[in-house]
Amino acid sequence: MRALLLLLLFCHVSSPVKHRLTFISTASSGLPYFSEFVGAIMVDEHLVVHCDDGKKLLEPRHNWVKEVLEKDPFQLRLYRLGCFELEPISFKATIISLKQRSNQNGGVHTLQLISGCEWDDETREVSGFHRYGYDGEDFTTFDLKTETWNTLKPHASIIKPSWDSKGYTMKEYKHYLMKVFPVWLEKYVDNGRSFLQRTELPSVSLLQKTPSSPVSCHATGFYPHRAALFWRKDEEELHEEVDHKEILPNPDGTFQMSVDLNLSSVTPENWTRYDCVFQLHGVKEDIIIKLEKDRIRTNWVEPSDMTVPVTAAVVVLALILIGAVGFIVSKKKKAISPPSPPDNSTELSEQLNPET
Repeated sequence: MRALLLLLLFCHVSSPVKHRLTFISTASSGLPYFSEFVGAIMVDEHLVVHCDDGKKLLEPRHNWVKEVLEKDPFQLRLYRLGCFELEPISFKATIISLKQRSNQNGGVHTLQLISGCEWDDETREVSGFHRYGYDGEDFTTFDLKTETWNTLKPHASIIKPSWDSKGYTMKEYKHYLMKVFPVWLEKYVDNGRSFLQRTELPSVSLLQKTPSSPVSCHATGFYPHRAALFWRKDEEELHEEVDHKEILPNPDGTFQMSVDLNLSSVTPENWTRYDCVFQLHGVKEDIIIKLEKDRIRTNWVEPSDMTVPVTAAVVVLALILIGAVGFIVSKKKKAISPPSPPDNSTELSEQLNPET
């Protein structure tokens, strides 16, 4: 299974570049401190436009996105219409209808639409998607071939006849998914190509929690997310004793990933036979890190190394406490039997101004 997953990953890395335009619309009820309708427009994995009906906010997130909308005022008008008028009303009405037909009284409910297209800028092949989720679960999906709705939950069948009967709406959905959205996506890609198709190489480190823990090969700061990270032995890729972690986003828009290697059955003298390899789509040269003890970063401290410092600290602390007790006892004795005054002024001066 791991071999199959890795094979699929490599196929993904070497596949032609595909771009995706995604519209995400979310309506909610029963959440008094949140906007009842919010929307987002994504190009690939990047948020490019944010919509908040409660705040009456429609915000492009990049200058190259603003340029696209300035050149295409029709697209901007549709965004505003969808964000502030059509979709908020439609979504709220749908939630009310679903609650009534499902005998749901009160509570928190959400309705989400994910719609858009995927476009291959080499083959120019287009595919569309349009699906709803209700209360966090897949609800219905639009079948582009039959132009009908497929129900994914039993209670979705309640509204299927009504939605299927709107033939003009089905054709309009298909037209936008397969004709309009790909044109918009191409404009975004052309205008933001330097941003969307940039490559950033990561820093790759070897990490280990304890001497008995697996060694983790960790890559962070790479872009795009089409990347592969794997362990090799004698330059042959390993599929056993390895654990691949999922790719995660970083706050700066880059990504991170890691793969663990179990060394419990490997003797230290054989470690140098292993290395970690990072591959990034669009970059010919791999990053290769040899498994060497000096390269491994860890916070682990050997218990034996702590014996002397800890013992010394205890001794020092004991001496401090003994000195403090002696000082307190001495002060008490002096308070009970104060010293006799000095015999002359010279001795008094020496006590008030001791030499350093």
